[in-house]
Amino acid sequence: MIHAPLMRLVARVNETWRDRVLTALTLLFALNLFVVVPFGAVHAVSIRPISMSLVFLLVCGLLIVSQSVVPALGVVLALLLLGTAMFVRGHGGGLTLEVGFEASGWLLVGLVIIWVVARAVFGPGRVTYHRVVGATLLYLAIGFVFVALYTLVDVLAPGAFTGAKVHDRVSLPADLVYFSFVTLTTVGYGDVMPVNPVARSLSNLEAIIGQLYPATLLARMVSLELRTGE
Repeated sequence: MIHAPLMRLVARVNETWRDRVLTALTLLFALNLFVVVPFGAVHAVSIRPISMSLVFLLVCGLLIVSQSVVPALGVVLALLLLGTAMFVRGHGGGLTLEVGFEASGWLLVGLVIIWVVARAVFGPGRVTYHRVVGATLLYLAIGFVFVALYTLVDVLAPGAFTGAKVHDRVSLPADLVYFSFVTLTTVGYGDVMPVNPVARSLSNLEAIIGQLYPATLLARMVSLELRTGE
């Protein structure tokens, strides 16, 4: 009779910590996208060591949120791809090949984040403030996945974008992060434009997601949190 209440208490504590980790992961991810990447583009800092440190913290957070080693295995595979990119760079294997491996690694990281966070945010349990923040993380991860997809498109079809080239490895992450989130938020400044049919199709898909996600899923999460918080 004591065992059942104790298990419920443990489950509640785990759920609380998981929700708080969602907020921490969101701040960590936003820091990487909107601070580390732009500073790296202007040569203010070397973004690779910082990015690797953030990936390590990300793995720890995903383990807590998912309570499974499967996401960590996915991130380990992504790190192998990133490590292969560094090996190719060090042995003169070509910038296009290097960027291709690197983009594949970040794509896998983004997909793992989406899988883990979506299960935590939309899973059973009370909708909390931290889950709403986690839904924002999901939105950012979608934009990040499209950054990797755009990079792969430009690797396979050079010149897929005007205003951003895969051969400019310093500005490429910042350029395509900028383009992806401009597209996701449907701002559309027009300084970076897709000219390849696949790139255009992906940007259309991202713009549709950018319109529907905040207006449906995110708004629903906020309304549920306000209702349960009363």
